[in-house]
Amino acid sequence: MLNKILNIKYPIIQGAMANIATASFAADVSNSGALGIIGTGAMNVEQAREEIHKCRELTDKPFGVNVMMMNPATKEIMEMIAKERVAVVTTGAGNPGPYIDMLKESGAKVFPVVPSVALAIRMERAGADALIVEGGEAGGHVGEQTTMALIPQVVDAVNVPVIAAGGIADGRGFNAALALGAIGVQVGTCLLVAEECPVHINYKNAVLKAKDTDTVVTGRSMGSPVRVLKNKMTRDHLKIEAEAFDREALEKLTLGSLRKAVFDGDIDNGSVMMGQIGGLCNEIKPLGEIITDIVDGSREEFKKLIEKHEDLV
Repeated sequence: MLNKILNIKYPIIQGAMANIATASFAADVSNSGALGIIGTGAMNVEQAREEIHKCRELTDKPFGVNVMMMNPATKEIMEMIAKERVAVVTTGAGNPGPYIDMLKESGAKVFPVVPSVALAIRMERAGADALIVEGGEAGGHVGEQTTMALIPQVVDAVNVPVIAAGGIADGRGFNAALALGAIGVQVGTCLLVAEECPVHINYKNAVLKAKDTDTVVTGRSMGSPVRVLKNKMTRDHLKIEAEAFDREALEKLTLGSLRKAVFDGDIDNGSVMMGQIGGLCNEIKPLGEIITDIVDGSREEFKKLIEKHEDLV
């Protein structure tokens, strides 16, 4: 299981949510028994180093760092991470292949986030220690495949461990991931309603109120699909995509939109990233309770499953 590989209590990784996955939040997650992740996003190397040092001051548990490969400072950040000997590095939006050997030599485990079988195979060949396989149910930047369909296909195609992500928020989803062949899960949306999560209360309330049909994917026509809450911004975005495809207008519309949602609480004009699983997140709780609820719920649901289908056992 993932917890044994990473020396953590629970086989759960926190998603690297942009502007949310701070050093403080990552430390809170790690202190709760899962693996906290610092999202470096568009940080420069000094900002990323400061976040790593801050996280070490706040926890003595393992934590990881996520690197968005589109960041112009990727090379410098990767070299810094290797020198800092971070336990785990997750990556997104690009190919971390050129840096994997260096990271592994520093003692880090490298877990790229992948949305397809083809990329999973490529990352295994590049030397990835495990793969975070994410379905399109997730919030933020997504692929087209669903978690249910994607996980078992990747498990069959590679020989490295698989961590499931996208549409997981409770013990049932956790059990489903394990049944599909994963050794653990990555979660994000359910952590948005944690007391410790550094998002505006309006953002948290938007997640609490969300129903199964309340998210939409924007940016498909631009090759950068993102799942977000339906609001005025997304309606305007999709209209421009459909009618004019004015890239300049789209860039102007989305400029700073995530920060508007996370920090200002503007859920009408901001980019409120969340997954389709938001409808299961109906209470603000401490992080530790959310994480243990997933694991304890997994045990209870498994018992119910065996009792309900004992004729199949």
